[in-house]
Amino acid sequence: MKNYFVLGAALCVAVSMVSCKSSESAYKKAYEKAKQQQTVTEAPVQTTVATQPTTVAPVQTVTTTPVTNESTRTENLTLVSGTGLKAFSVVVGSFTIKANAENLQKTLNGAGYAAQLATNPQGMYRVIASTFDDLNSAVQSRNALRGQYPDAWLLRK
Repeated sequence: MKNYFVLGAALCVAVSMVSCKSSESAYKKAYEKAKQQQTVTEAPVQTTVATQPTTVAPVQTVTTTPVTNESTRTENLTLVSGTGLKAFSVVVGSFTIKANAENLQKTLNGAGYAAQLATNPQGMYRVIASTFDDLNSAVQSRNALRGQYPDAWLLRK
């Protein structure tokens, strides 16, 4: 009886091993199907574009309304390096150590800005990225610089 039980168990194990064997042909079919789809998507697509005469829209002039509610700070500054300050300036950094301010000024000059360095009576070095005669231009420049310098602010001379 014991021999029959062992023989039956061995037969069950053998049958289960044979039935779990993966079929190589199934993998091959899946591979070939994927390869075929890949070649279909990689095939160059030729398109023809019908050209029509292009009409040019008239130029529209955009008028900007003056900015009146932008907050600005007023300080008496002494120019340390740069070409000179106009009525409104965009300050992107304030430092107590001059070398740190000069490093930021060099970075801005390398990025295409005419950066300037000024100091206030309290000894803070202000790094000015741009300077303008009108507030609207200064606000636009500050808003553009806020992507890289989120603490940029406006200085009124």
